Amino acid sequence: MKQLEFTIVDPLGIHARPAGQLCKAVGTMGSAVKLAAGEKEVDARRIMSVMGLGIKGGATVRFTLEGESEEADAEKLAATLQEIGLV
Repeated sequence: MKQLEFTIVDPLGIHARPAGQLCKAVGTMGSAVKLAAGEKEVDARRIMSVMGLGIKGGATVRFTLEGESEEADAEKLAATLQEIGLV
């Protein structure tokens, strides 16, 4: 299991467009990926679940990856979050 924490820098937080991009990228990963904000944790492949967290700019989020490719997927996830401007 691999965990990553990030602070969301996009002032709008994780809204529809970046949530869609995030879920699309996570969907290509071999690992199971969970996204947590506060007490809630959801499957990062499900856009409505991700948006339902209501993550605002400045919030700290945690991704948990589990699977054989978790190390490579963690690197890909970090790069994706930077590319779409969330971190």
